Amino acid sequence: MKIPSMFDLTEKVALISGASRGIGAAIAQTLAEFGAEVILTSRRIENLKEVESQIKESGKKASCIACHNGELGEIEALFEKIRQTHGSLDILVNNAATNPYYGPVVDAEEKSWDKTLSVNLKGPFFMSQHAARLMRENGGGAIVNVSSINGKIPMPYQGIYSITKAGLISMTQSFAKELGADNIRVNALLPGLTDTKFASALTKNEELMKTVLPQIPLGRIAQPEEMSGMVLFLVSDAASYVTGSTFTVDGGILA
Repeated sequence: MKIPSMFDLTEKVALISGASRGIGAAIAQTLAEFGAEVILTSRRIENLKEVESQIKESGKKASCIACHNGELGEIEALFEKIRQTHGSLDILVNNAATNPYYGPVVDAEEKSWDKTLSVNLKGPFFMSQHAARLMRENGGGAIVNVSSINGKIPMPYQGIYSITKAGLISMTQSFAKELGADNIRVNALLPGLTDTKFASALTKNEELMKTVLPQIPLGRIAQPEEMSGMVLFLVSDAASYVTGSTFTVDGGILA
């Protein structure tokens, strides 16, 4: 396949968090397919090895580094290693997330609040901060934050998760305004309901799906790889004048 020049990521270094499965793995595979050297992260290195092997078997470049997205010390160590091994970074995809609590907001406990904000908001903030410093040295780059349609319209019993995803949208706009002068673009992807292990508590609930599916104009949930095309666009030269924007990929549910 001949890659159109505006989508060619050859010689670009891309870091994808939460890359062991689902949307993160699909994004990593797509960016590698279009020429990027991908660095995969998640909490456990063993969970990344299968994705790394699949990418390498296709003749593309990939490596993996364990990093807990909610631990600042591990984020700092991650970027120090990237600086030592790669010397630069062109693309960051903040995909790692957690949603440990499903229930009424009035019953939520502090530990659920702290864990969700730590992974979903604090982690992406400091990942973006470290990435921007590296990108600035190299003349620019692109950051994509994987938010959610919950960041626009909170879903029942997903209050804390929805709050963090709304915060991620605001964070995207804040970083975009400040980093534009450094030629660093920052945008957000807002997936709808997607067939992943992360969302399985929803997608495997037959009664819930009877209510949800009629609300989706396309009549089905998304597959993880259906998110990666938008990310490819946002990190490529095709989106060279796009920053501070949110892109909904939800089958039309918010239409």
